[in-house]
Amino acid sequence: MILVNYLLMCLIFGTTFLAIKIGIDAGAPPFFSAGIRFLTAGSVLLLWMVGKRKASFSLLLRKEMLLTGTGLTFGVFTTLYWAEQYLSSGIAAILSATAPLMILLLQTVIARQRLALSSLTGCLIGSAGLVLLLLPGINVSFSKLWVLGCAAVLLGQVFYSAGTVYSRRVVQRFQDVSPIALNAAQMMYGGALLLILSLFTEKIHIGTMLAPNAILSLLFLIIAGSMTGHTIFYWLIAKTNPVFPSTWLIYRL
Repeated sequence: MILVNYLLMCLIFGTTFLAIKIGIDAGAPPFFSAGIRFLTAGSVLLLWMVGKRKASFSLLLRKEMLLTGTGLTFGVFTTLYWAEQYLSSGIAAILSATAPLMILLLQTVIARQRLALSSLTGCLIGSAGLVLLLLPGINVSFSKLWVLGCAAVLLGQVFYSAGTVYSRRVVQRFQDVSPIALNAAQMMYGGALLLILSLFTEKIHIGTMLAPNAILSLLFLIIAGSMTGHTIFYWLIAKTNPVFPSTWLIYRL
């Protein structure tokens, strides 16, 4: 079951970089569209879990949900959505592949565990393979905004790594709560923070948001990317460890 879910997550997440790029190229405001994506997905999932009596709205009152949402959703996707205005989805994917290595190192520092040579080697080989696979089809156009975009994606992976390691502790602390509900709550917080940021930084044009590519991109990212992919990711963290599910960034299909 773990392997099947992992492969499904890789398949889904492997398409999200392109879906984000399509939406942004259609004119969708980055922070607003990201906020709508996660707040909608999280709200639907939490309502579903509450309806099944497997979660309570009181979960939203826990500071752990805010902290996880800041790391796994707000910090990651603020930078990624902004950067994909100036980067190709391929470059963003390559830069994002640094996350498993960051998680491995962070987990080693925090837990004071010995760094496993096999894990480190696997991350490095996988990252190199991804670069070799994607690099031939990537066009690079150097500019100040391009460099800032690359830096933003890398900063986002720092948030992602910290959020992933922390979420493992959250899952262990809330063992009586479904990972689906935990994921829903953190996405709601992350989405709300993105919408607040959008309120102060973007001008929203309804006509642009209703463009076919923008709508299709948003729907795909809500249903497949967030409600399905991120739920599987959180479930895998609960069942395995922070590093394993994050290797989708290297081994995605």
